[in-house]
Amino acid sequence: MSSSFRVRLCWLTLFAVAMAAVEAAVVVYLRELYYPEGFSFPLKLMPPGILAVEVGREVATLVMLVSAAYLAGARFWERAGHFAFLFGVWDIGYYLWLRIMIGWPATLLDWDILFLIPIPWLGPVIAPVLLALLMIVTGALVARRAAAGRPIVLDRFDWLLGVLATAAIVYSFLHDTGAGLRFEMPRPYPYFLLIAGMILYAVAAVRIIRRSY
Repeated sequence: MSSSFRVRLCWLTLFAVAMAAVEAAVVVYLRELYYPEGFSFPLKLMPPGILAVEVGREVATLVMLVSAAYLAGARFWERAGHFAFLFGVWDIGYYLWLRIMIGWPATLLDWDILFLIPIPWLGPVIAPVLLALLMIVTGALVARRAAAGRPIVLDRFDWLLGVLATAAIVYSFLHDTGAGLRFEMPRPYPYFLLIAGMILYAVAAVRIIRRSY
């Protein structure tokens, strides 16, 4: 790993950690307003205006991550790797900051609202944390190889693995519409979908990275 690439990752990490602190601070304010006795399920109804602001904040977060990744790289796969790395660091940093600020989550099995677009994504904290770790590792590896000028080539099977993995994981977060849309208690999280999706992602990543040597 070249020194310039290491320096770039350090700056990206600093950006993601600082951004995670801002994100966590906003959530602290929201929970003080809507969950003064502590965040728990079932979810509480938010006014449409506040909900629209929250959706806008999530879109802005993604725009900032994409922008930082774009500026950090010169090639498509280099930028894609940086985005995955940034997203993973930001996601883990977000939960670490919440733990520092308000002592939540108490455990990695605590449930959370992960995303709001197009409907609420729900799951235990351990699920996005595990995905974030995978994104950090694979993102750094892909970005490093792309930055060194090595080709990143995906065949049809790689794309198939990626599509199946994405479908399994996204469905694991979106399937419980009762808890997400009708303010009911969440059903047990389908860990088997998360595990299957992560295995498929890992297999695809190994195939792609080995092919780039």
